[in-house]
Amino acid sequence: MRWDGKSLELIDQRKLPHVEEYVKCQTSECVATAIKDMIVRGAPAIGASAAFGYVLGAMENESNLSVERMKKVKETLAHTRPTAVNLFWALDRMHRKFVENASLSAPDLIAILKEEAEKIAQEDIQVNKQMGNFGQELLPNDATVITHCNAGALATVDYGTAVGVIHSALDHGKKIHAYVDETRPYLQGARLTAWELMKLGVDTTLICDNMAGWIMKTRKVDAIIVGADRIAANGDTANKIGTYSLASLAKKHGVKVYVAAPLSTIDVKIENGSKIPIEERSHEEVTHIQGVKIAPDGVKVYNPAFDVTDAEMIDAIITEKGVLRYPYTESIKKLFER
Repeated sequence: MRWDGKSLELIDQRKLPHVEEYVKCQTSECVATAIKDMIVRGAPAIGASAAFGYVLGAMENESNLSVERMKKVKETLAHTRPTAVNLFWALDRMHRKFVENASLSAPDLIAILKEEAEKIAQEDIQVNKQMGNFGQELLPNDATVITHCNAGALATVDYGTAVGVIHSALDHGKKIHAYVDETRPYLQGARLTAWELMKLGVDTTLICDNMAGWIMKTRKVDAIIVGADRIAANGDTANKIGTYSLASLAKKHGVKVYVAAPLSTIDVKIENGSKIPIEERSHEEVTHIQGVKIAPDGVKVYNPAFDVTDAEMIDAIITEKGVLRYPYTESIKKLFER
């Protein structure tokens, strides 16, 4: 993403890897549409984009800036994607900053909001690098991993969460081979993660989602590394649909399951995964592939965008404050008490 103080430019992830094109947003509504339509995706990237969207909303209302008007801006942005908690975390942070400084002049208040959004973006990059450093310690010097969906620089402001672990491992001189799940129905693995890993120089092999179990059975796999969209207080983790299946297969084959996510992805207000709202997306994502219809007319479709992996199936949750181990209820509680 590119922010110039007046507009937010987002790379259109729907068109990657074949076309690198940016969408320029000069209004909060444009940012909301970009999030909803998956021009930008990935929990940390959604959060940072929403923060800049909130700033644009304030700039739009500069002549009549009020708490009520900014509540409406916040609500519009918040209604775009229900699962990724970073969206709500970033908007709550921006709105608190607005309320705390509501007595200032509109130009001064907007300047403070710009500064806060830029802080959120810069903090994300630093957090990802810290996570990568902690996470790479879990990998052997010659590691084979399986990835799912996209948790790289494209899913964040920069560097990445799960891919950030791989990036950091490379920086520490480790050799990584990655099997990349294509991640149906939106193909974030095939289109985005494979593209990012190849740019990093990682030995990358693309596989269909339903090949992962056979790969674990017949090839040496050290770990599954994924990101997260929301983690409950007990460690139950919502991530792209298919993560639960991968974790189940990993347990069968003795493969480690690692989740890399910033503290902003942990929702301590939610007791367990059953409370996490699961977004269902357009049925056309399943019946069509890049506009080409592959299914019969009238077929029923169920398209949950995420699933929830039980905490006990996860070997470690990698955060910017260190690596958490099961039971996560206690390790998460201690982390937030610091």
